[in-house]
Parts: sequence; C-alpha cells; structure tokens
Amino acid sequence: MLTQIAAFNPKNSFEAFKFESLMELAKSYPDDFDSTQLRDLGRELNIYIDNVKADERFANLNTISELAKLMVGTSKHLGFPLVYRLLELVLVKMCFSAIKIVKTILRNRIGDGFLNDCMYVSWNKNF
Repeated sequence: MLTQIAAFNPKNSFEAFKFESLMELAKSYPDDFDSTQLRDLGRELNIYIDNVKADERFANLNTISELAKLMVGTSKHLGFPLVYRLLELVLVKMCFSAIKIVKTILRNRIGDGFLNDCMYVSWNKNF
C-alpha cells in the first residue's frame, strides 16, 4: 500500500506518478469508490496529471499534504473530486500511521492535549 500511496508524491514534477498504482489504491477503498466511480477516477487521473504538470504552481511541491493544500487553494479539488477524495483517504491513512508511532503502549494513558501536541510535532518537522 505504501508503494501505491507514493504514486501520489508530487516531488520532481510528479515523477513517481503511476496511474495503475493509484487505481489499485482506490480499489482498496470499496466503500468510497464503486465500479462507476473507479471508471470515472481513471478518466480524471489522466486529465489531472496532465493538468498539474502543466501548472507551474504545482512544480515545486514536495509532500502529499502540500499537494492537497494547493489543490484546495487553486480549486482543483472541485475539478477533480474523485482524485481529491483519494488524496484525502491517503492523508487520513498517513495520519493514523503517525498516531500509531506517537501513541505507544507507554503513552496510552496520556491526555488528548498532550497527544495532539505530539502529533503536531510529528507532522511539522520544522517545529
């Protein structure tokens, strides 16, 4: 699944973009993508990658979260709703993976405030 998620990486002008990997990733979310939506996602992905590669605002992105923010900032999330839905699912998956790292057995008794602070530090490496 990590290989499939990496196919969304915007680094180096979407060098890692792999249509097949993203379609396989979408199939792992059957509650979010039915067969019709999968077909439509395939069409959207082809147009989407050409669109963002041609848009210089997307040229220097490094992370998937930066990609999601810029999609909303440029309203591309409205033009590519299925791609954005898949991107949101990827971000949620990444967030839960980070929670597993932060919330260890030793930290199971910590309060929500401290856990939120730990997650903030985990997501904002420059902090």
